[in-house]
Amino acid sequence: MDLIIGLIAIVLVAYYIVKGYSATGVLMFGGLVLLFISVLMGHSILPEGVKSTGSTYFDILEYVKYLLGNRGGGLGLMIMVLCGFSVYMTHLGANDVVVKLVSKPLKNIRSPYILMVFAYFLACLMSFAVSSATGLGVLLMATLFPVMVNVGISRGAAAAICASPISIILSPTSGDVVLSAEISKIPLGEFAFGTALPVSIFAILGIAVAHFFWQRYLDKKEGVQVERINADEIKTTAPNYYAILPLLPIIGVLIFDGKWGLPNLHIVTVMVLCFIITAAVDFLRSFNAKQTFDNLVVAYRGMADAFAGVVMLLVAAGVFAQSLSTIGFITNLIDSAQSFVGSAFFMMLVLAVITILATMATGSGNAAFYAFAELIPKLATQMGVNPAFLTIPMLQASNLGRGLSPVSGVVVAVSGMGKISPFEIVKRMSVPMLVGFICVIIGTEIFVSVAA
Repeated sequence: MDLIIGLIAIVLVAYYIVKGYSATGVLMFGGLVLLFISVLMGHSILPEGVKSTGSTYFDILEYVKYLLGNRGGGLGLMIMVLCGFSVYMTHLGANDVVVKLVSKPLKNIRSPYILMVFAYFLACLMSFAVSSATGLGVLLMATLFPVMVNVGISRGAAAAICASPISIILSPTSGDVVLSAEISKIPLGEFAFGTALPVSIFAILGIAVAHFFWQRYLDKKEGVQVERINADEIKTTAPNYYAILPLLPIIGVLIFDGKWGLPNLHIVTVMVLCFIITAAVDFLRSFNAKQTFDNLVVAYRGMADAFAGVVMLLVAAGVFAQSLSTIGFITNLIDSAQSFVGSAFFMMLVLAVITILATMATGSGNAAFYAFAELIPKLATQMGVNPAFLTIPMLQASNLGRGLSPVSGVVVAVSGMGKISPFEIVKRMSVPMLVGFICVIIGTEIFVSVAA
């Protein structure tokens, strides 16, 4: 019954969003209804560490309050700051300067889809510095997205690239990679670079090829007409050295990662520094303090728009995801996984498929992976197989599934910033993510030993 209720809720939410209803309103309403049903069924709805109000019914409201504080003050703050900085760069003309300078050396590359693939590889490298899927997606939307669009890549394809890189986890410091190494009983360095990395690279190459053909196909099918901007036609009064300003967040994240003798700074702290540097450059150019402060107001308004358009959508998606977990949807999927027996390959495939389905439904890769990870040591021992053989496909499936979920944080954030429907992002990512999943299965079979 829990599984059926969850599936009905998913179908209804998807139906009304496709029909044009506000995604924020539909997700919030659907989540609240499911949380109410969970209370009626006697389930606890608050996550560990959140104090109850004393009434399970009022705990529903308490959870919404918790998400507003958690996502609004953490992830939401990061999104607002990055969106504000992106608007600031456009207002100052810095984005135009970047496009003008980048367009000249790239003018001989006729296909925008080749440029798109290069952008995807660059974004994948960024995942070493930013291990958060949503955080990286937002950072790329604020920095790489405008450049891609202006060199001839369609908005849908560019947004899909920004949402894609963390779908194949590369960072050895990511929490799920650390857990996977412990489960597999392999030292972290050896697991991250010796066991998992070959599978990851194989999948990234497959996703890149899929992006090239799939985005080109969708653009032609939908009649998307995107013309590359002629650098000579870009009119801006901003000097050429302004081109460095939109890149400051990326430079800051790479420098202040704790590995270069400098402090390890949170991305929001880095962004505050970026605002200060940009404002100083703006002032030194004109020596007009009033104009400098007025330009900053544009950034503040961009932050406010981001709260209304993106952060509230993330809160609503979080309410819906939590409701699916509390009603027992994930638990039933785990029970279904345990009911399958057979060969090691079949078990690996079943676990990976159910993990990606759970992630698609809830939008949370970590929730699905952490829940299933508890099964791996027991199953590996029973079947006499290498735990890594079961772990790696589940690890990557939990990340790939986020690209196929219209309620995942990265899809919601990217769609909100790009002013594109979450379902359009999912459609744009569907084939690349499925190709990536197939590559993960094949890569695991080739590069990871089955025997314990």
